[in-house]
Amino acid sequence: MKTILQIVLWIVCIVFGYLIYRSVTGPIEFKKVKEERFSKVISKLKDIRNAQEAYKQVNKRYANDFNSLVQFVDTGKYTITQKRDSSYMEFDKTYQIDMLKEVTIVDTLGFVAVKDSLFKNDDRYKTMMNVPYAQNDEKFTLKADVIDKNGYRVPVFEARVAKDVVLYDQPKDLKARENAQVGVEEVNGAYIIVGSLNEVSTSGNWPPIYDKKRD
Repeated sequence: MKTILQIVLWIVCIVFGYLIYRSVTGPIEFKKVKEERFSKVISKLKDIRNAQEAYKQVNKRYANDFNSLVQFVDTGKYTITQKRDSSYMEFDKTYQIDMLKEVTIVDTLGFVAVKDSLFKNDDRYKTMMNVPYAQNDEKFTLKADVIDKNGYRVPVFEARVAKDVVLYDQPKDLKARENAQVGVEEVNGAYIIVGSLNEVSTSGNWPPIYDKKRD
């Protein structure tokens, strides 16, 4: 009985030791995994934002789906323009004399392909809708709208993914804690987001550390 009791105590000690070890190393490992995965996700969201900004520059609105956005990047072109000031004399009916008129002339210099400007020789834009590390091939949610801001109709867009999708294989308690994060050094909330459907913004909800990592 004494031997059995000693074995049981050793097992209990080992189990408690492991639990203490995991309570210390678990959050450290989770943070490492989280930052690595979030970095890849945010990189894709930045590509989506860049493509959307190009789309808006040409179409005066944002794309509401990835098919339209990818097709635009594949075939769209920027117009390269140059502004110059000019002037001429024009007869003024009020003063009955020729008066100097100053104007701004916009010259079209040429065109450049959107995909060459944004992605150069990389075709990653064709898969920018795919969420990195997603277990079931989940896609980013993309929406576009036009909202009223101080009497002006302004186009907006938003792309997002739930943190749970990216951290699908991580401990539930740590994921729950992550989804409740609020702080200047954290990705706040339960989603990783770029843009907004309620505000005129193309910013992401991630801290500057993720921008530095990309650089």
